[in-house]
Amino acid sequence: MRPKLNDKVVLAYSGGLDTTVAVRWLQEKMGVDVVAVAIDVGQGSELETVRTRALASGAVEAHVVDATAEFAADFLVPALKANALYQQKYPLVSALSRPVICRHLVAAARASGARYVAHGCTGKGNDQVRFEVSVRALAPDLEILAPVREWGMSREETIEYGLDRSLPITVRKDSPYSIDQNLWGRAIECGVLEDPLAEPPDDIWARTCDPVDAPREAATADVTFEAGVPVALDGEALAFPAIVERLERLAGGYGFGRLDMIEDRVVGIKSREVYEAPGALTLIRAHADLEELTLDREVLRTKHVLEQRWTQLVYEGLWFTPLRAAIDAFVDHTQQSVTGTVRMRFEPGNVRVVGRSSPNSLYDHGLATYDRADRFDHLAAQGFVKLWGLPAEVWGRVHGGDQTGS
Repeated sequence: MRPKLNDKVVLAYSGGLDTTVAVRWLQEKMGVDVVAVAIDVGQGSELETVRTRALASGAVEAHVVDATAEFAADFLVPALKANALYQQKYPLVSALSRPVICRHLVAAARASGARYVAHGCTGKGNDQVRFEVSVRALAPDLEILAPVREWGMSREETIEYGLDRSLPITVRKDSPYSIDQNLWGRAIECGVLEDPLAEPPDDIWARTCDPVDAPREAATADVTFEAGVPVALDGEALAFPAIVERLERLAGGYGFGRLDMIEDRVVGIKSREVYEAPGALTLIRAHADLEELTLDREVLRTKHVLEQRWTQLVYEGLWFTPLRAAIDAFVDHTQQSVTGTVRMRFEPGNVRVVGRSSPNSLYDHGLATYDRADRFDHLAAQGFVKLWGLPAEVWGRVHGGDQTGS
């Protein structure tokens, strides 16, 4: 259903090129009143400036919602517990923020009496899926508008549209990057980055230094977890967002946290994506290591499988689904014993685990050592090995040894 003249449309407003142009385009093409809603998820920018930009673009109302604490507690903590890395690399920087944004878009629509919600996503991106599926799950009665998908302008034409109307856009033709950032990291697209062979230019990075410029002397930091959640850094109790920010500065200062990858999008195309996520990647590395110390082998193996399914669901916009909630329940149960401290070493271009301890450690020195304190029953191993390999032995007898063709 198309909106009527002066209908209210709640627009997810970032302050970037597409959403700034979308305010004016929705007014010109549909005659609607745009209520711009900007959600602060820890992007580190002055959101009051974003609000002013929305009004200058023609929005009848502009609201800024501070959702950083909500984003951290309800979305980032579950992602960390799940060690969420899409394609074993990407920590879901943008994907994790979309469900919390949609929560507030729906709330704004209810408060303003709007029957329409709009986003600034393209027709070939992942975010259109995330926004629309989430909004429909939360409020099936709301209609969704996608002006960027509908207007059909190239990025250059969109810039021209904004300049022709004196809109407050900051993107230039010589720097056409699309940037999305929050507490968990930063995503950079467009421009020269669309050539997968081109090295990312130095001017795109904001949270990491070039590893060649990093300090030569290594540094260490101890990250303490309780039930899978980081609660302290070097013995100092801190809130989760503060730990992310401190580790981002430390790891980013050593040039760690840059990702340059070919990503399989939801719509079936491959794209070149560039990210900075030094804090997120450091915490995931520490958390996964502590799990190896504290979780039972079969639990850990099963969790690895479910982690990938959880990550896929979130990447594909399926946060508000029973399967994601069910996997969360499993993951939360496993985290009861994931308490302890992990020591991280920061070096140029790298962060690695160099030590760990836990009151729930399953590491038994008496069983693992080869010195005189060894308590392992070596003679018991003979029968174990024979029984373990019995199926292979029987197969070999029946089929005459190696039948694999190697």
